[in-house]
Amino acid sequence: MIIISACLLGRNVKYSGGNNLVPWLAAYYDARIFLPLCPECIARLPIPRPPAEIKKGTGQDVLAGKARVYNKNQEDVTRAFLYGAATALNLARSHKISAAILKDGSPSCGVSRIYDGEFHGRCQPGQGVTAALFWQYGIPLYSEETLTEAVLQELLARERAGKIF
Repeated sequence: MIIISACLLGRNVKYSGGNNLVPWLAAYYDARIFLPLCPECIARLPIPRPPAEIKKGTGQDVLAGKARVYNKNQEDVTRAFLYGAATALNLARSHKISAAILKDGSPSCGVSRIYDGEFHGRCQPGQGVTAALFWQYGIPLYSEETLTEAVLQELLARERAGKIF
């Protein structure tokens, strides 16, 4: 199976109550192959909720205890993000996930970039908390911004053939 950020399929789980639908990606959705999830929803954060950013670090830093996740109200939500990431990893392991397609820019799912923790709309290189944990466990990561249809078709072909990376 392949994990996919639920917001990319049009599910209204985004902090604002909306989604990040990617129509061409959603057209490939097959419940036998894709496992949609939102680590922030798994952590029982409400919808809508204040936006959150990693302050002074990346997802790797949060996992190492060197950075924290705060929402725009300056409430520390690190514990919820760690819980969501750990639960998502447990789901990935139990479903024998071969790859993850995640929402770039997210403090949970960011694959190559996240916001800088100042709530000014500036991004920095780095992964979100869940993406960083998946990476540590060797799960190949793709973002909706860099994934091509050709690569997705290759992932789906491998999945249907039962080949694990």
